[in-house]
Amino acid sequence: MSALDSIIRFLQEGGPFIYVIAAVLVTGLAITIERYLVLSSSLKANRIAMRNLHPSLKAGDIERIKQQVAQSDAQVSHVLQAGLDRMAEVKRREDLEYAMEETVMEYMFRLEKRTPMLATLANIATLLGLLGTIMGLIAAFSAVANADPAEKANLLSSSISVAMNTTAFGLITAIPLIFFHTNLQNKTAEIEDMLEMAGIKLLNGLSYKKQNSDS
Repeated sequence: MSALDSIIRFLQEGGPFIYVIAAVLVTGLAITIERYLVLSSSLKANRIAMRNLHPSLKAGDIERIKQQVAQSDAQVSHVLQAGLDRMAEVKRREDLEYAMEETVMEYMFRLEKRTPMLATLANIATLLGLLGTIMGLIAAFSAVANADPAEKANLLSSSISVAMNTTAFGLITAIPLIFFHTNLQNKTAEIEDMLEMAGIKLLNGLSYKKQNSDS
């Protein structure tokens, strides 16, 4: 028997809850792929932007920073642009910080979109597996209640085996989804740290430049 035949047989013997869990798995994988592509692209763009901006931020070279953020579509550049735009109106460090924090929050809302659903889907898959097993056991005991005594043991053993398939598939679905959820959270946190770091570097660069000009 091939691996594909074994999988098909496993699904067929699992009862109706198997198909619901399979739908949860497909939904979770679709979300994972979409979020992975978005976050990976964002992380790569921000890393490149930070690498290019680092010398200018360290020196507090405002004109150079303006040129670089204008040529980049990375989120880091947009955060810095928010601070530079506010700098034309106010001079207090706190006001610049608030402007950049607001932009960071807007981007984080987009980056975190749908990722928490993976944890929810993992919990749903586990609970559906347990529910399917319980329902299968209830059906199994009901079936053997009026069966011939000589057949009860074999019938019960076979029914329990089928019922346990649902729990197994629920865990097979939940474990990868939890792993994917953690991985995407780590990518999101790395991007958030990068955005906040860019704002801090800009503020520190400005302070450094001001101190040098005053001395």
